[in-house]
Amino acid sequence: MAVKDLKKALQFACSVEFWRMGVFWTLSLILSYLHLFSQRLFSRKSESYPRCSPLLRSPTTATTIKRAICIITGATSGLGAAAACALSREGFYVVLVGRSSDLLSKGISHIKKQNKDAHLKAFQVDLSSFQSILDFKESLQQWLLDSNMHSSIQLLINNAGILATTCRLTAEGYDQMMGTNYIGAFLLTKVLQPLLENSPIPSRVVNVTSFTHRNVSGVQVDKETVSGECCSKSKNYPCAHVYGYSKLCLLLFTYELHRQLDRMEKSHQVSVIAADPGAVETNIMREVPCYVSEVALFVLKLLGLLQSPEDGVCSILDAALAPPETSGVYFFGGKGRTINSSSLSYDTQLSKQLWATSCDMFLELQLAYKSSSIASS
Repeated sequence: MAVKDLKKALQFACSVEFWRMGVFWTLSLILSYLHLFSQRLFSRKSESYPRCSPLLRSPTTATTIKRAICIITGATSGLGAAAACALSREGFYVVLVGRSSDLLSKGISHIKKQNKDAHLKAFQVDLSSFQSILDFKESLQQWLLDSNMHSSIQLLINNAGILATTCRLTAEGYDQMMGTNYIGAFLLTKVLQPLLENSPIPSRVVNVTSFTHRNVSGVQVDKETVSGECCSKSKNYPCAHVYGYSKLCLLLFTYELHRQLDRMEKSHQVSVIAADPGAVETNIMREVPCYVSEVALFVLKLLGLLQSPEDGVCSILDAALAPPETSGVYFFGGKGRTINSSSLSYDTQLSKQLWATSCDMFLELQLAYKSSSIASS
């Protein structure tokens, strides 16, 4: 087994994807910290935001809610689990979303040991499946009704993500990494947007992105590319490129949704923020050959760039608890600090094209779902 693992590691080390991950991702991370350093030296205005406790009363209508609802995807381990634990201490009713019911149960038990007063609920959801997302919305609304809680949510954290090293397809025929990292986050946000807008207090979407988006350039955002169909045709699956591209799409979506909501009458009600935790020691590299991942973690530790989930979650918490009026910014480095993401992520024409493509995919899935429902009834 050791010889087989070593052979896999050597094969991966000889691939283009290894050098993208090992060299260019590291340089992108260092560049992000250099942005922080330069802001501290040369910026006259403050680039950091304080954390605020969740509101329970509407500032305009005096409507109150029992407890703010926070939904966290990918909540069974790593950053998602750390965020769930921390936000339960902030008074949120935390809804954990994950693919494994067993891991969700273990996650709830772990949080209860840390905080016996935590209010928690778990739902088993596969974000790469539109059917699963729709079932989740229905179950969530029924739970809110049965629990006599306001039919709304106050915080959605799109944290779920995978780093797949081979091409796999979702039930809808999308690349699984694109389906989980971007398409699933887009679909979930669209499906839950009415509940966010229905909140009597300001609500928020936090999209957990990555410094790896800085390595992406000259991209297309047509359906074939966004769905990952073009990658399935490649002889060697470009895992590092697809991962970085999925995170760029998530950023483009973040900024475009911010602009869309900003034009609405109730623009102050729903804010959208990106959060980059940096390099964090989680199980995201579980599909990478073990020898390669161990060396990567060692080098990041040596450079002082690797964080524990408890430290890395700071930027996510900063985004979640920033003042209600904060929107359309990119949190990185903890301590409430923000920096600029890549210049490509601010390309409004590209973000509008991605928005149109994603909405078309959303409508196609809705029509397919309705057709299958009619056929089965």
